[in-house]
Amino acid sequence: MQVAGCVEFRRRVPHRRAALQAGALALAGLGLPTLLRAEAARARRGSSPGFGQARSCIVIFQWGGPSHLDTWDPKPEAPDSIRGPFAAIETATPGVRISEHFPHLARQTQRLTIVRSMTHDDPAHLSTVHRFQTGHLAPRPKSDAIGPSPSDWPHLGSFVGKLLPPPPHALPAAVTMPWLVSHPAAPGGRAPGQHGGWLGKAYDPFLVTGDPNAPSFRVGGMNLPEGINDLRLLSRRRLLTGLDAWSAGSPSDSWDDYQHQAFDAVISAEARGAFAIEREDPRLRDRYGRHIHGQCLLLARRLVEAGVRLVTVNWHDDGMNFWDTHGDNFNQLKNRLMPPADRGFAALLDDLDARGLLDETLVVWVGEFGRNPKITAGNAGREHWPRCYSAALAGAGIRGGYVHGASDRIGAYPARDPVQPEDLAATIYHALGIDPETEVRDPLDRPLRITEGLPIVDLFA
Repeated sequence: MQVAGCVEFRRRVPHRRAALQAGALALAGLGLPTLLRAEAARARRGSSPGFGQARSCIVIFQWGGPSHLDTWDPKPEAPDSIRGPFAAIETATPGVRISEHFPHLARQTQRLTIVRSMTHDDPAHLSTVHRFQTGHLAPRPKSDAIGPSPSDWPHLGSFVGKLLPPPPHALPAAVTMPWLVSHPAAPGGRAPGQHGGWLGKAYDPFLVTGDPNAPSFRVGGMNLPEGINDLRLLSRRRLLTGLDAWSAGSPSDSWDDYQHQAFDAVISAEARGAFAIEREDPRLRDRYGRHIHGQCLLLARRLVEAGVRLVTVNWHDDGMNFWDTHGDNFNQLKNRLMPPADRGFAALLDDLDARGLLDETLVVWVGEFGRNPKITAGNAGREHWPRCYSAALAGAGIRGGYVHGASDRIGAYPARDPVQPEDLAATIYHALGIDPETEVRDPLDRPLRITEGLPIVDLFA
């Protein structure tokens, strides 16, 4: 009877291939409940400015906390102890001035919205990364002591991968490069909120590490091993499929699904080609700047052109504390940080526009916070300052030549229209056609909103 019962049980369990086919829509975020929610969101928000206008998004995350007073929000009338030595220059937008060390971007402001009223109350690096890159408070706010955890909220790209149709050619829905940000002075090390969190590892953004400017640059996991051609790889896949059928119903089934996705990506010539930055015209590569930041932005353009939904370009591990300019703020900005940031961002906007991609690609430039308006007299540095800082956006219906919000006379607090990190996250979802009020069930089957933020619809034309 035990044997008969076992046979009867197997008869009631669908074949693994049929089960995978039946569940494919759900795995791609296209199950019936998701489709119905998406349809309801479009009915509710479809007339809202900017909703669904972006096919893709590039987030330029300036890790370390750029000084807003020395970049996007100069205060030329403030005392010397506030304004610093940089001049504020005119831009393509009458009446809008930015730092003299953003000369390329000064000519691009007709494409930009500058947000000068970003604000929150968390001065810690790690927990604020989680807040922006997930749209939720970290498990422990105001802390640099807590690293990544499976209980983190999922990264923006993780929800994008769950809730939107998959990109073509087996490309990942979300890519992060050139590393997962961490800070040597933070006890927690790597920042939380950069993974799939409680959605699981299947929703981790695809991580690209290394320097795309290096001649030896290759993307791990996207190239065939030496001695293995497409035919041999397909043969191995058939063998794996046969073994999967033999072991159907085992606890490793979900991991097998990830293996099949990886096989698809390796076999896809289009997916491999999207990462092949060496195919770009050397003159275009020069315009982005022959440095890791510029070449990451160029690679980001290649990826969104191929269909990747969300690309996060983190400021790289420069071994010099990134944008965290506690000391020697002005020399660090002038000589090391602002030139590549200026050149790369401006080249990206030109390139996207020339290819007809700017209207469908949202670009967001932001850090985790700003810097203290008061210059530290002893070392010409600026300390952490989350109370007021700046962001810049372009593309996908964003209003050009527009400044949203304002800071007070010394850049210490928003004077109007405050914007929190979760609002910026909600704006990204909104532009991609995802209702920020969408609920996803966590492992405890609780319906949780993907963000508590509100989209800033005033940013859209």
